[in-house]
Amino acid sequence: MNHSSIVESMTRTDFYPHKPQSVQLVQTHISYVFITGNYVYKVKKPVNFGFLDFTTLEKRKFYCEEELRLNRRLAPSIYLDVVPVLQDNSGNLSLDGTGQVIEYAVRMKMLPLDKMLKILLAQNQADEKIMNAVAEKVARFHETAETGGKIDPMGSIQTIRHNTDENFAQTEKYIDVTIPAYQFHFIREYVKKFLDSSKDLLEKRIAQHKIRDCHGDLHLEHICVADDIIIFDCIEFNERFRYGDVAAEVAFLTMDLDYNGYPRQAEDFVHAYLRYSEDADLKALLNFYRCYYAYVRGKVISFRLDQKEIPENERAEIKKTASKYFDQAYTYAARLEKPALILTAGLIGSGKSYQAQRIAARLGADVIRTDILRKEMLRIQPSEKHHESFGQGIYAPDVSQKTYEKAIELAAEKIQQGRPVVIDASFKNRSDRSLAVNLSERLRVPFYIIECSCPDDVVKIRLEKRKLDKDNPSDGRWEILQEQKNQYEEIKEIPDNCCFKVDTADQPEILRQNIIRKIKMAEL
Repeated sequence: MNHSSIVESMTRTDFYPHKPQSVQLVQTHISYVFITGNYVYKVKKPVNFGFLDFTTLEKRKFYCEEELRLNRRLAPSIYLDVVPVLQDNSGNLSLDGTGQVIEYAVRMKMLPLDKMLKILLAQNQADEKIMNAVAEKVARFHETAETGGKIDPMGSIQTIRHNTDENFAQTEKYIDVTIPAYQFHFIREYVKKFLDSSKDLLEKRIAQHKIRDCHGDLHLEHICVADDIIIFDCIEFNERFRYGDVAAEVAFLTMDLDYNGYPRQAEDFVHAYLRYSEDADLKALLNFYRCYYAYVRGKVISFRLDQKEIPENERAEIKKTASKYFDQAYTYAARLEKPALILTAGLIGSGKSYQAQRIAARLGADVIRTDILRKEMLRIQPSEKHHESFGQGIYAPDVSQKTYEKAIELAAEKIQQGRPVVIDASFKNRSDRSLAVNLSERLRVPFYIIECSCPDDVVKIRLEKRKLDKDNPSDGRWEILQEQKNQYEEIKEIPDNCCFKVDTADQPEILRQNIIRKIKMAEL
């Protein structure tokens, strides 16, 4: 039977027993979806993509029944039944007549579109309570999902290494097209080191039955927040895509939340899931699996560039989207899993704050900026300008000492919470630097200094621009630069492998990439 005849019949309102007012057809690459008022009918296309095969009626019936069975785990009230499409002797098609079965459709209730999680997030209505409810639903589902037997090997280091090796082999041709070379090589090195050091953890996950028959495609568009949390449209066509560590499923959703600009909700979801699951080892795997899924998204989108017929403007958009996913994968790979203490050091206008913000964003570190902290301690608005003489007023030695001591105190709190920290300050005196060294030794965390420098002519331009920026909390000015130079004590007390020198006027991005790599790889 030609599917065009089925589609033609199923787009008519009189085809359906409940006689809807209208029928809307939505197509995916594997399905026809007919929206008919209160009900939705989904027909599988007769396609074979290697990872799925719907080429015979028997197979389409089997996978319709699998879709019903698997989705009833998380959306029992939505997935109603599998209905046959019948053809009578006159060639007429129907759902409730007599004749030969020529196709099958999954019949579902229509979900309220205004209650989709993606819509609620966009409307700023997905609060911590909603993310908590989603987390509870997912955690309870994972507790009862099937495990053992043929499912377990999908969590083995051999399977994971095969999948990641395949990713890198398939994306080499996109280096400097959708993924910069430095990101490709960094992520590959990170994945290798992570797997080499995580063999025992991954074996433990299998032994503890953390490898389950999961949803397999848990992203924002598949979650509805109605009277209950409804999670739908799981992967039915390939077991391999569903079987995996529950940590991977949590990572997939949080990656999607991060990508769409909802990191706070991602954090809320993880905290709630950990509370319900009591899965102590999950956090150690989250960034690895987030990196994996963001990389896969970048890869799959890059594949579209192989289609020669795609117009140039669309190709540019594909490159942009794929690059964003790869960049996200790089950020996950670079994130520190353990606390560390990192200082900036340098003169006015040397680019310390810019470097601190960008390095912290990649490493997942909190930033303590003394320009802001000093004014907060004195109850001054950060943007309020105080053009004091050098070492006077709010920049008097006693005020500066209290500021540095408070910065160290705040850093200690964050480190004890398991967070890496960047203190953004000039650290021109050895005595101030020794406070940080002592803290790192006391709390036994890695310690680094990023010393920024810049030619005077560039500094002068930067400081002139800074005058025009009313929101910049820095009061640094050209007039006091020379006096600061005279008081700057050269950094000699820190080992070379912990002290990075950055000329912020000469390829600082490459230097920053090298710093991120050294700090992260030292952790693994």
